[in-house]
Amino acid sequence: MTLLLTISALISGSSYAVDTTELKAKQIWQLLDYVAVDYGGAVANGTVLKASEYAEMEEFVAAAERQLGEMPDQDDRGILLQQAIALRAAVAAKTDPVSVAKLARALSNAVQKTYPFPVAPTAMPVLTKGGQLFQAQCSACHGLQGRGDGPLAASLNPKPTALADHERARERSLFALHQIISSGVQGTAMRGFGNLSDEDRWALAFFVGTLPYSQRDKDEGAKLWQTNKPVHATITSLETLTQTSEHVLTDKLDEPSAKALIAFLRSNPSVLSANSSKGTAIAKAKLNESVAALLAGDRAGATKLALSAYLDGFEPVEPALATRNRPLFEKIEAAMVSYRALIANGTPADVQTAQQRLHSLLDEADKALAPSDNDAFAAFIGALTILLREGLEALLVVVAMLAFLKKAERQDVVAYVHAGWIAALTAGGITWVVATYLVGVSGASRELTEGFSSLFAAVVLLGVGMWMHQKSVAGRWQVYLKEKLSSALNKRTAWFLFSLAFVAVYREVFETVLFFAALWTEGNGWPLLAGLGTGIGILALLAIVLLRTSTRLPIGQFFAASSLLVAVLAVILAGKGIAGLQEAGLIHTSPIAIPRIDLLGVYPSWQTLSAQFAVLLVVVVAFTINLRASRQMTEQQS
Repeated sequence: MTLLLTISALISGSSYAVDTTELKAKQIWQLLDYVAVDYGGAVANGTVLKASEYAEMEEFVAAAERQLGEMPDQDDRGILLQQAIALRAAVAAKTDPVSVAKLARALSNAVQKTYPFPVAPTAMPVLTKGGQLFQAQCSACHGLQGRGDGPLAASLNPKPTALADHERARERSLFALHQIISSGVQGTAMRGFGNLSDEDRWALAFFVGTLPYSQRDKDEGAKLWQTNKPVHATITSLETLTQTSEHVLTDKLDEPSAKALIAFLRSNPSVLSANSSKGTAIAKAKLNESVAALLAGDRAGATKLALSAYLDGFEPVEPALATRNRPLFEKIEAAMVSYRALIANGTPADVQTAQQRLHSLLDEADKALAPSDNDAFAAFIGALTILLREGLEALLVVVAMLAFLKKAERQDVVAYVHAGWIAALTAGGITWVVATYLVGVSGASRELTEGFSSLFAAVVLLGVGMWMHQKSVAGRWQVYLKEKLSSALNKRTAWFLFSLAFVAVYREVFETVLFFAALWTEGNGWPLLAGLGTGIGILALLAIVLLRTSTRLPIGQFFAASSLLVAVLAVILAGKGIAGLQEAGLIHTSPIAIPRIDLLGVYPSWQTLSAQFAVLLVVVVAFTINLRASRQMTEQQS
């Protein structure tokens, strides 16, 4: 084959909706794959074995370098070009095949990350369908067993590849097979099968990938998979499997184990669905559907699917991922926001690039979430962190109300506050039963509930904070206490405090329950319960300390400190409320490059920051007015 014919084949076989950048990236990848696989047949021990094949290797690496220079500018393109120059120099120096293959593989992987393109099927491949396609489309040349001895083989020049030959097959990945099936090989009888659906081409690639392996290899791989859990971390998803050749896997495992594992997983790819996160699989599927909707001209549908990718796919695994790899969690969340913005305003090519970048990040998430010896500890820390993060704000609101009522000597109203938070916990238990056994709570419903309840609590706390600050200045608290709150805390106000306690606690319980339901898997129940129990103990201890401390404060200082605390909580909840509505798709998101601080309700968008600034401005203005009024009152009294 020649370089120009190879590229022509790639172009003709790539009519299935890809942009120019993606197409060129695939071309470069396949050129590098040919070098990694075929260079060993051209050079050995620094000597050229076959001049025509060696010339082809030189042509391929030069073409890859040239095409990289024509790719759109990216941060890593300069590094890619340096790698391409190093690879061309290694081929020119007739370096040993192992070293050249490593250089070619490293460069091809880097190209795929910098200029992302699909490397795996969107659905689990069906090998029986692949076998049927092989018998109908391929056996006439390659033979029934893939040995290159089909009835037409004798009349072909060059001869069909012996797909069952293990030595050559161990160098080739499933994605490489898919590319060949899609594009064909010019200069041979191997035509492209672009007329088949992508799903069928993947099924065929997986079936062909099993031909070099015996049933004994597959059985040994099954035993290895069942008895040696650490090997699960070597291949965590379909994306990893399609890009991993047996030869590459020997860098992580010994050769017999690598052979057995590849044989088993290519024959039984469905086992990876249990090894990878269900949430990331949903996210990837929804992202694929959103791109398809956009290409079909349905931008609104694409936006809904992108929201579902985050809310129904990624958000449920956020707690576990944040515990194991918080920088990756934040990177994915930011990429999701950027992806939705591109669907609204970007080109289809930009959206596809962003989608593939998200796929790569979600692959990393699968690796981070893969079973490990630290699962129990991670579950414990995750449960403890979630409960403390979600419970602290609710605790502060309830404690502030209880302390205030105790100072005001209104024990008759305390019961309403206690009833509010107890009812919230009960409602949370009902929510868990409903979400687990009856109906699924959608991500959008979850975010809308959290968003609106946060904003409600923020507005209420803002009013309470300004009122308490007013009572803290110029001795007004003394007049207030003399009135014994008779007019301020009537039955209507008591039920209002019940509502505030209920909303403040339920919004946190609601999110906590759904997070725990997502984290709960077989084998980690006790660590989760231990984290839950520890978190409850810490919050209870904190509540006791806060209540006892607040009773010792002079009444004026108590009002001042409480008003400040409540105002800060209002600012935090305003940010969380807007963020929840953004994640539900109700409010547009305009990203800004600032750190995300969950504890303070600070999120990297102009909308959340504007809401918090507006609340803070109201607080400052109200507090300023109160202080001026107190000074005027003091002057009049003097």
